[in-house]
Amino acid sequence: MITVIAEIIIKPGRRNAVLEKITHLLPQVLAEKGCHRYEPFIDVKGQIPWRHSAPDSIFMLEEWQSMAHLEDHQQAAHMHSHRENIKNDVQEVKINIIEKA
Repeated sequence: MITVIAEIIIKPGRRNAVLEKITHLLPQVLAEKGCHRYEPFIDVKGQIPWRHSAPDSIFMLEEWQSMAHLEDHQQAAHMHSHRENIKNDVQEVKINIIEKA
């Protein structure tokens, strides 16, 4: 099992629009073979001085059975359409692929 933490950095003021598009995508991704989790998260509002603030980011927490399943996910037609659909709202994407130590 692998875990993906992806930070999607959105242009200011466009986060809710992208979140809505992700919400529509969720059932298709969750139905993919090898997908165990695919959830969007956003920054918690708070005044903790040591935390990193990312008010224009969406964090995707994903769990996949294997790298092969993740690679298939990246090549799925609905993911190509999704990336095309949000490309004008996205500034950068940072992807971390991790596993239990």
